[in-house]
Amino acid sequence: MESWPIIGAPLKNVWDLASKDLTEAARSLAPQIKAVVPGLFSVSAGIGLTVIQFALAIAVAGVLLANAQAAYVATCTLTNRLFGERGPELQQLMGATIRSVTTGILGVALIQAVLAGLGFLVAGLPGAGLWAVVFLVAAVLQVGMLILIPAVIYMFTIASATKAVLFLMWCVFVGLSDNVLKPMLLGRGVAAPIVVVFLGAIGGFVALGLIGLFVGAIALSVGYKLFLAWLEQPPLASQET
Repeated sequence: MESWPIIGAPLKNVWDLASKDLTEAARSLAPQIKAVVPGLFSVSAGIGLTVIQFALAIAVAGVLLANAQAAYVATCTLTNRLFGERGPELQQLMGATIRSVTTGILGVALIQAVLAGLGFLVAGLPGAGLWAVVFLVAAVLQVGMLILIPAVIYMFTIASATKAVLFLMWCVFVGLSDNVLKPMLLGRGVAAPIVVVFLGAIGGFVALGLIGLFVGAIALSVGYKLFLAWLEQPPLASQET
C-alpha cells in the first residue's frame, strides 16, 4: 500500500494507527467520517429509489405488454386528444425515441462495459466484476473514462510497463468506441436530430434517474417537433387577412 502513488503513504499511516489503536484512529478520522456519512446516505437513498423505479417500470411494462392492443388504442386516443391531427406522428416519434435511447445509450454503455470487463479480467485487475459494474453506471452517465483513468493508474503500479501500456491502449479504445457506436445506433428511425435525443436522455437521467433517460428524451423530442410545427404556422396577422 505504501508504494501506491499520492494516496499510498496517508493510507499506510491510517492503517498502522488502526492496527495499534482503533479507537484513536476513529477519533482522528471523525471529521472526515461525519462529512462523508450524509453523502453516503444520500447516494444510497438515490440508488434505492432508482431500483424501486426500475422494478415498478418492469412491472408496468409487463402489464402493458400483456394488454398491448388495448394499450395501443389508449395511447392513440390520448395523443389524438392532446395533439390533434399530429397525434399519430408524435405517437410514432415516442416509440422510436424509446427504442433509440435503449440501443443508443443503454446499449452502447452495455457494450462498452462488456469490453471494459474483458480488459479488466485479462489484465488481472482485482475486483474486475465490480470495476465493470461501476463502469457501466458511469458509461450511462457518459463519464466512463473517469472510471478507466484510476484503473490504468492502478495497473501501472502493480503490473509491468508492457502490460500496463497494453491495458492503457485497450482502455482508450473502449473509451472512444462510443464516438463510433452512438452515431450508428442513437437516433436511428427517429424524426428528430441525434443531439435532441441525447440531450433529453442525459438531462432526464440527471433529473429523474434511470427512468428519466426515456422521459427526458421523449419530452425533448416531442417538444422539438411541436416547436417546428409552431414555426411552420403562418403568423396570426396573415391568417386574418
